[in-house]
Amino acid sequence: MASGRVGDSYGGFRAQLVEALRQKGIEDLAVLRAVGEVPRHLFVPDAFRQRAYEDSALPIGLGQTISQPYVQALSLQALQLSGRERVLEVGTGSGYQTALLTYLADYVVSIERIPELARAARGNLDAAGIRGAQVVVGDGTLGWRPLAPYDAIVVAAAGPEVPRPLLDQLVLGGRLVAPRDREGGQVLVRIVRTATGFEETELAGVIFVPLIGRHGRPEDANA
Repeated sequence: MASGRVGDSYGGFRAQLVEALRQKGIEDLAVLRAVGEVPRHLFVPDAFRQRAYEDSALPIGLGQTISQPYVQALSLQALQLSGRERVLEVGTGSGYQTALLTYLADYVVSIERIPELARAARGNLDAAGIRGAQVVVGDGTLGWRPLAPYDAIVVAAAGPEVPRPLLDQLVLGGRLVAPRDREGGQVLVRIVRTATGFEETELAGVIFVPLIGRHGRPEDANA
């Protein structure tokens, strides 16, 4: 779990963001606390630091973004974490959601397909004083078998279907939250593994970058 954040002067901005998320319907107190603790300004490029606590997605380079805080909070709330879980994150990006997860789960492994982003995310997590997360480089559509199974999985890119390897790496009762392509857009879904299969619930319309990999889209999907 997280060891605590470094001191900074952005606490008031985080408090405003927490209140904005609360007004949008985020009720999980642990999620709100995590947003109030993690210094998001350390996970965005310097050029966007003054916008770090807006409830909006921001570019982080290499065609990738740091997602809108509301969408991340909604995803994490839907995972229903108690603090004892092992969680897989697909798509590390800047590492911000990874940091949030360390406040909500026992251990986090985050897989990123772009080595440059993985290195930057590790640096961001270190700068923020975050512990309890492992960032690895690989094809996120394959999951990460060395530490499987997982109590929860969260995916930060959208594909036509949720990759079967991710579903297979969920424990019985495990929860997965991911965006999926739909005609005319994307939708965030929550999938629960049951004794008889998988139960899916749609949460909200969203916009994510394409899920690239063997069980997603080809490399040129971001072009």
